[in-house]
Amino acid sequence: MNHTHLLPSGRIEQNIFFIRGQKVMLDVHLAELYRVETKTLKRAVRRNQERFPRDFMFELTGQEYAALRYHFGTLKRGEHTKYSPYAFTEQGVAMLSSVLHSSRAVRVNIEIMRAFVKLREILATHKDLARKLRQLEKKYDEQFRTVFGAIHQLMVNEEKPKRRIGF
Repeated sequence: MNHTHLLPSGRIEQNIFFIRGQKVMLDVHLAELYRVETKTLKRAVRRNQERFPRDFMFELTGQEYAALRYHFGTLKRGEHTKYSPYAFTEQGVAMLSSVLHSSRAVRVNIEIMRAFVKLREILATHKDLARKLRQLEKKYDEQFRTVFGAIHQLMVNEEKPKRRIGF
């Protein structure tokens, strides 16, 4: 089966954020991927509000939006938006292809779904490794405690988001 990718690897993954305990993508990033204006995407969502319950999409609070802008630089300097962005869960992103009537929306959605699956697999693998490490700690004696401590420290350091370097 041939998977032709529209987007460079990693472009979608870097736009998946963890907000309110959920993995989400923002309307501004989705609009960019779909090659439509953000206001066009929002208009399509508002016209089809019944397709986007709160577990599919929610509007960020002012505080969430400010924190996101500060930590991730979601807006370029000088850009402002009148309304807080919409955050779409995996199900909400899937629903977008039904309200954005274009073949690109369908193809982009397929790639986004693959990115969410990949992220879920990575998180599951990480949890599995942590569980196995705990089992080994219980099984072996004190002489390995420092080794396990070093491994735990590496795992914690790996989870922290890396600071972007550059302009």
